[in-house]
Amino acid sequence: MYLAKVYVTLKPTVNDPQGRTVMGGLKSLGFVSVADVRVGKYLEVRLQDADRPQAEARVREMCEKLLANPVIEQYRYEVVEV
Repeated sequence: MYLAKVYVTLKPTVNDPQGRTVMGGLKSLGFVSVADVRVGKYLEVRLQDADRPQAEARVREMCEKLLANPVIEQYRYEVVEV
């Protein structure tokens, strides 16, 4: 069995209103050194594939089809055996 750890974030050129809201909250709590905040998603997917290359290919396909919007988001992942 494999565990895929998937990180999805907005592309750098995409505006992040949620990140700006979090940054404003942090600054109002006294964290004045915060320069920027970007909000993203973290997902864990367990796979019962035969080998790591097959699991990685399946995760890549999941990201392209559902987990990330390739127009505005970028993703990265790591697959580990569990």
